[in-house]
This record gives sequence, C-alpha cells and structure tokens, in this order.
Amino acid sequence: MLKKMTDFFSNSMSAETSRPPADIDHNIKVATCALLSEMAAIDNEFDSVEKERIIGYFKNNFNLTENEISQLFDLAREQLDTRIDLWGFTNLINLNYSVEQKMQVIEMIWEVIYADGELSAHEDYLIHKLYKMLNLTHSQMIEAKLKVLKRHGK
Repeated sequence: MLKKMTDFFSNSMSAETSRPPADIDHNIKVATCALLSEMAAIDNEFDSVEKERIIGYFKNNFNLTENEISQLFDLAREQLDTRIDLWGFTNLINLNYSVEQKMQVIEMIWEVIYADGELSAHEDYLIHKLYKMLNLTHSQMIEAKLKVLKRHGK
C-alpha cells in the first residue's frame, strides 16, 4: 500500500501521460474518492449515509468490491492528510476525464452534499471551488445540482 501511495504522489499528479492506463484509472479513482471524502468531511460529520453514497458510486460505476473501495478510502485519506490543497486531484481528473465524466463527478459531489438533506456553508464553499477547479461552468454545476435534487424528489 505504501508503494501505491508513493507512486500516486510521484507520478499521477504530474501531466505525464505515458503511464499505463490501469495506473491512471486507479489514480483517478483515488483522486475522485479524495474529493468525495473531503466533501463528506467538510462539515465535520462524515456520516454513514455519505459513506454509503460514495461506496455505491464506486460499486455502480467501477464494479469495485468492498475491499477495493476500502483501500480507495484509505489511500484517499492518507493523501488528503498530506496535501495542502485539492489541485492535484482535480488536475488529474481534468487531464483524463471528458466534460461528461467530470459532470458525473460533480453530480456525485452533490449526492454527498445532500445525503443529510441540506447544504452547509462549508459545503457550498467547497462545491463552488471544485466546479471551477474541474473546469466546469456555473450552469453545469447548477445542472448537476438540479439533477440530484430531482432524483431525490426535491
């Protein structure tokens, strides 16, 4: 696990594109998990509903096992604890994801936000920061929010 973390820091945060696709895919999953975990923890309450939504996202979109998802959470947390910002995670996503894929990420971020039914000031701040870092427009961020609210009957 330590090797994976070291590899992630030394290779995936750069613009290097010669990495094998499997490594890039894994690192993007870790980066996405880090963003989702950061959003879940921003209000100091990373509860089970938020965690279940994140787990569901990785199960449904990537067919990961519980063990693989647990490892993603561990790697994401370790990296969040040692980084001073989220740019490396969003940069990796920007370099490798289409607009549609980034919209799925921002939708999932909204899913985490609304897991408890409300938008806190900290969550509002972070979602505004993240959509800009993911090179999405304000209208795209609102579109994702409305999709999530509609999905949950709000």
